[in-house]
Amino acid sequence: MEPFACSLLSLHGLFTVTVKIMSVYLVVFAVLSYLILIKCIYYWHRRVFMKSFKDVMNADTRTLIVTAHPDDECMFFAPTIIRLVELNADVHLLCLSEGNYYNQGALRKQELLNSCAVLGIPDSRVTIKDHKKLPDDPKAEWSVSLVSSLILDHIRDHSFNMVLTFDGRGVSGHANHIAIHKAVSHLASTGRIPDGCCLLSLQTVGLFRKYISFLELPVSWLLPSSLSCVIGSQGYRQAREAMFCHRSQLLWFRHLYVFFSRYMFINTFQMIPQGPKNLKIY
Repeated sequence: MEPFACSLLSLHGLFTVTVKIMSVYLVVFAVLSYLILIKCIYYWHRRVFMKSFKDVMNADTRTLIVTAHPDDECMFFAPTIIRLVELNADVHLLCLSEGNYYNQGALRKQELLNSCAVLGIPDSRVTIKDHKKLPDDPKAEWSVSLVSSLILDHIRDHSFNMVLTFDGRGVSGHANHIAIHKAVSHLASTGRIPDGCCLLSLQTVGLFRKYISFLELPVSWLLPSSLSCVIGSQGYRQAREAMFCHRSQLLWFRHLYVFFSRYMFINTFQMIPQGPKNLKIY
């Protein structure tokens, strides 16, 4: 019986080792398959991006990106700016504050101009507002009517036909981001946006999706969106370089953000519905 028992123990040990090896192979296979899927989606997206872009726009594109603070443009909108500039779109930026929360307004203004230059937006297409009623402050309640007026005037002055900004959760939950969305939504619902101009909001995603970097791409690909912009390794290096222009803001957690955030690789937008034109509200 003893040799038989030893034989059984040997077979059990061999089976256990085999199962462990197969488990490792399966994990490696699953990881490689997922990475290959991401690569395929990325190249597929690059081919169809122009078509999806034309579905949104029917003419030469004059795009306005509306942000609240210096560094929003690269922290949240870098993939979009980079892709639009690659397509020779006319991209402008309207930043509604100098980011003067720590009395660094002049420095942050220059950092913003440097960042935009890296992303492909020249100084002549960057407008930075410094309004006393629009402080860089997460506790400040920005006036919807004031923000609406500033944005609408800028749209009319430059004849933009696409406006991109934050959604109702502001990506990071910042009150100033949310105020911009409220202002743009107000313009849309009251029919004050010029004809031929579409409005899109950058989708806020959950915490897990937000911080799994490019690994989030298949999820964004499966979910519906009006416009999506994805960049590869070269675009990521460009976005990272733009972020590093904001040296006054490069605290330790910003370095983690640059490495882990999906917004450094992926932007997805939803159309903001517009109401009847010239609607009067009493």
